[in-house]
Amino acid sequence: MNKTTLRQKYKELRKQLSEEQLEEMSLTIANKVLQLPIWERTYFHVFLPITEQNEVNTEFILHTLAGKDKEIIVSKADFETRTMTHFLLTDNTKIKKNEYNIPEPVDGIEVPSHKIDVVFVPLLAYDKKGNRVGYGKGFYDKFLAECKPDVIKIGLSFFEPEEIIEDVFEGDIQLNYCVTPNSIHSF
Repeated sequence: MNKTTLRQKYKELRKQLSEEQLEEMSLTIANKVLQLPIWERTYFHVFLPITEQNEVNTEFILHTLAGKDKEIIVSKADFETRTMTHFLLTDNTKIKKNEYNIPEPVDGIEVPSHKIDVVFVPLLAYDKKGNRVGYGKGFYDKFLAECKPDVIKIGLSFFEPEEIIEDVFEGDIQLNYCVTPNSIHSF
């Protein structure tokens, strides 16, 4: 399937999930994340979910990272340049939703992309090779291209992979893992 079809399909599938299902599956995903070989790393980038899009709730992962004394980084998007600025998440960080309902830090201590060790990547769909489909703006591909070569890229999804995404571009960056309520896919 192509990216446009996959976006429609998975937005629709997500809409059908109840609040209880979302919370239960998000917690299961967070528990599976504990099995990944990432815990010796220090800087973890986590997306804050767009609740209106029924994204995986990363709150459970945030609690785990805080409990393990990891440095947690969240981003603010610039829709004109399609770039993201990354900030350290602290007790003082104020989070506010932007015009697209994306929770973002208002300001804070900036962290350069090359310092980040692990990135939890939002997605709509992905395939068995680790290619992903997001909302189509290219924010994460741009961001991941700025990260160090050994950054660990982890997708979070309520669903299992598609066989193949037909229209993958050269600039699309593949995941290392994708965690679902049922399994951990390694690419």
